[in-house]
Amino acid sequence: MSKKSILLPLVLITSLFFLWALLHNLNPILIPHLRKAFALNDLQSSLIDTSAYISYFVVAIPAGLFMQRFGYKKGVLLGLSLYALGALLVIPSASARSYLIFLMAIFIIAAGATFLETVANPYIAVLGDKETATQRLNFAQSFNGLGAVIAPIMGGKFILSGIEHSPEALAAMDKASLTAYLQSEANTVKVPYLVIAGIVFALLLLFTVTRLPEGDSDEQGGASHFNGVHFSFKVFRHRHFSWAVISQFFYVGAQVGVGSFFIRYAHQVVDMGEKNAAYLFGSIAMVGFMLGRFSGTLLMKYIKPAKLLAIYGLVCALLLSIAVFTSGSLALYALVAVPFFMSIMYPTIFSLGIQGLNQEETKIASSFLVMSIIGGAIIPLLMGLISVAVHSIQIAYIAPLICFLTVFCYGWKGHVVRAESREMGIVNEVAS
Repeated sequence: MSKKSILLPLVLITSLFFLWALLHNLNPILIPHLRKAFALNDLQSSLIDTSAYISYFVVAIPAGLFMQRFGYKKGVLLGLSLYALGALLVIPSASARSYLIFLMAIFIIAAGATFLETVANPYIAVLGDKETATQRLNFAQSFNGLGAVIAPIMGGKFILSGIEHSPEALAAMDKASLTAYLQSEANTVKVPYLVIAGIVFALLLLFTVTRLPEGDSDEQGGASHFNGVHFSFKVFRHRHFSWAVISQFFYVGAQVGVGSFFIRYAHQVVDMGEKNAAYLFGSIAMVGFMLGRFSGTLLMKYIKPAKLLAIYGLVCALLLSIAVFTSGSLALYALVAVPFFMSIMYPTIFSLGIQGLNQEETKIASSFLVMSIIGGAIIPLLMGLISVAVHSIQIAYIAPLICFLTVFCYGWKGHVVRAESREMGIVNEVAS
């Protein structure tokens, strides 16, 4: 493939990385906002995360199989169509103030993002020389980090109204005034999601008229990713892999939980307004997450990845201990610091989990590790349950604290590849 022929496809595919960052990093804005607009408690509002991450869990394998059968381009077109459909469905959900329809919209958007993510990562690798595949993927991933910073800032500006009535003030309103207030809060999501749908439709049109090279025949989209893979639970006989799946489950749950209730936490701990909290989350916490990725990669040249993972897991647990058991600005800024240290965890756990496995086991192991992101649906739900039970979102942060202790244990001992696992990998590799 010539450089000229892949330039436009590369630009278009790279733009997709921004879309799923937008989905996940708008949730910390939507959770406190819809809690107001739909008069929800913390448990009910956590279903926003549950809808998104259950969709990833359910759709990931069908998306890969679809790409195997129909190729990259049709996978992108279907993903963009689902994403746009879900974004448009937000509008009637706001008009009707129907939380169920909104959750359906989030599920559909996440299904579209799953298709896009399943396509984009392997496709970036085949668009050009194999030797520069890692650099291309890292460049594309930077747009994911950019989305993580921009989404909460823009969401805070255009979705959050800044109007926060106390329960007593709401109770004192007459029915007409209360209904008008709740409807006005629900309506603020309409224009942003209409704009998102318009952008996605524009991308859909561009992809429709653009020829996408499919790469070499042995690297066809999901075909190469799923070809020859027979799903089996035998890979769990490798102890270090089993612990990687558990660790990844808890890490993703902790990551999502830390962000999802940040605005509620900031309000409860230092009485910070929702707009200021959204800006703090985007401009400080998520910038820290992005910088943590770069600095962590550099540190791994001098510190073994597993050791750095253990250190960072312990630091996150200590910071969350401060966030849970102290008060005021100290507690808030301890929580703000967590994303910097959790930034390296997903790829590090992933790479440690597949060490010592043969080629075929690595494929199925990768699928299970991706599916473990279902933790993002469970842990926020648990936090909501704790908050409702004890009337404190601050105490609910004990859930991600425990999750990070699990990550620490994996980096400390759980990642070690036993001799028999290493020997099985070598023997099977030779036999194949």
